Amino acid sequence: MKEALIDLRAWRQFVAVAEELHFGRAAERLHMTQPPVTQAIAQLEKTLGVALFDRTRRRVALTPAGEALLPDVRELLARAQALPERARAAAAGQVGRVRIAFVSTIGFEKLPAWVREFRVLCPEVALELVEATGDVQLEAFARGEIDAGLMLHSPGAAPPGLARLPVEQEPLVLAMPAQHALASATPVPLAQVLAEPLVIFPRRIVPSLHDAIHGLYHSAGRTPTVTQEAIQMQTIVNLVSGGIGMAWVPQSVMQFRRAGVIYRQAQEFKGPGRARVTLPACETSLVWPAHAVHPALARFVEFVRERTHKRG
Repeated sequence: MKEALIDLRAWRQFVAVAEELHFGRAAERLHMTQPPVTQAIAQLEKTLGVALFDRTRRRVALTPAGEALLPDVRELLARAQALPERARAAAAGQVGRVRIAFVSTIGFEKLPAWVREFRVLCPEVALELVEATGDVQLEAFARGEIDAGLMLHSPGAAPPGLARLPVEQEPLVLAMPAQHALASATPVPLAQVLAEPLVIFPRRIVPSLHDAIHGLYHSAGRTPTVTQEAIQMQTIVNLVSGGIGMAWVPQSVMQFRRAGVIYRQAQEFKGPGRARVTLPACETSLVWPAHAVHPALARFVEFVRERTHKRG
């Protein structure tokens, strides 16, 4: 059987009578006459099918059912009273939820700091974080499972069709086994590096950066000898520690300390035809669907924009 809806006015009248334990004083408190209050309580009890008050000529008292209901009704009225302010806060992006996917490299330093500060500034906006590579993020966008993503790509080569805020650009550095013959060179001669076995991520993960790394070898007249592919940067570094090969990683990965691995800058050189071989860089961008911006997301984007501008 469908339950009848009860007007908030009836609940306010119930609380007034429960606190005053006198219909006359409750009516005065509500700026009403007594008969409508008495009728409202009788109708409320009829709707509920439960007696809320014991009434005699001398006294009014709550029944056990009335006593049990009173705290819940007080909470209901308090929440109802807070709704207008909460609606205004939600419209201003101060209340809500932002689902963010991120690549591991931004999670070493910047993202944890941003999350801490944003939660202080907007404590009622829930940030839901999930680590995901760029290809997984694009799939999640298509399914509507995330609101924003922090993606790694070559400078200026963020996936099309998404609004974008560049947040960091950094060079690629070499992760190499600590006992390698080139480990003592600073910087490492690039011409020698290009002959070494390579550990790299699959192209589908970050196509633009994968192509840039391969382009580095091709511009020097070489073809990379890929010995192993791995998805996560931490896994790539672990493979390097095992002597599987060298890897090109974002400079921020240097914060990931792994026994048996060192990080080195490479030295540019002139390739065939005396053209300078330029080392690739990478960029991280905050991306989101421009057509699906809600207030909490807009506030987070602006927060990141301010932090990025300050850093610049």
